[in-house]
Amino acid sequence: MARGYLVAGNWKMNGSAASNAALLEGLVRGVSECPAIDVLVCPPSVYLDSARRHLSASPIALGGQNLSDQPQQGAFTGEIDASMLRDVGCGYVLVGHSERRTLYGEDDACVARKYLQAQAGGLIPVLCIGETLAERESEQTEAVLARQLDAVIAAAGVRSFINAVIAYEPVWAIGTGRTASVEQAQAAHAFIRGVIAKNDVKISNSVRLLYGGSVKADNAASLFSCEDVDGGLIGGASLKAPEFLAICAAAQVLAAAQDA
Repeated sequence: MARGYLVAGNWKMNGSAASNAALLEGLVRGVSECPAIDVLVCPPSVYLDSARRHLSASPIALGGQNLSDQPQQGAFTGEIDASMLRDVGCGYVLVGHSERRTLYGEDDACVARKYLQAQAGGLIPVLCIGETLAERESEQTEAVLARQLDAVIAAAGVRSFINAVIAYEPVWAIGTGRTASVEQAQAAHAFIRGVIAKNDVKISNSVRLLYGGSVKADNAASLFSCEDVDGGLIGGASLKAPEFLAICAAAQVLAAAQDA
């Protein structure tokens, strides 16, 4: 997968059939202004099929927010198999989002299993990694990122990142209004790329790294201009079409400048 800007909207547990339809209609109208970037939306699972219909004539990709870590369908009430996500039009799925880790107890081993199941089912996993405030303040950021990455590398191999995306989301910046500084964001992304490079330099240069943590229209350009940041995983701002499209526009300007 060649690097290039990807702006992904994670709607979390928000929305309704009516509000989602209006949001998607706005995104479909506006995304034509951003032909140089890839755009992805990840609605709640119950709205995926409806979202597919709204996006049928659009370049916007569809992704799930979660999937089962089980290697087959069966008696796992409430879980969603990778093949089911594919069946309703998903090409991507979030894996290891900080809220899954912190609220639902998904550890590194569970995240690695989900990553494996995503790829086995033909999905591109968006692997989310990041540290808590306590871990950053105790200077454990790099150790945490390395541990989270190494669990996936041990399970799936570094070559699996040819068909994966990595999202760095500092837990302390999600939904708090706090955002990593440009310097903090670049340092974390450079470290992540370095961990991959220790295993395979070519793959480290091609894997897309996203920043997620209170990205908004007014800070997107500065964050995306970092050398190792290839776009964003957007939370609350993805629920408002004008705000999300403004973030996409920031990525579009940078992508167009690179191609010039």
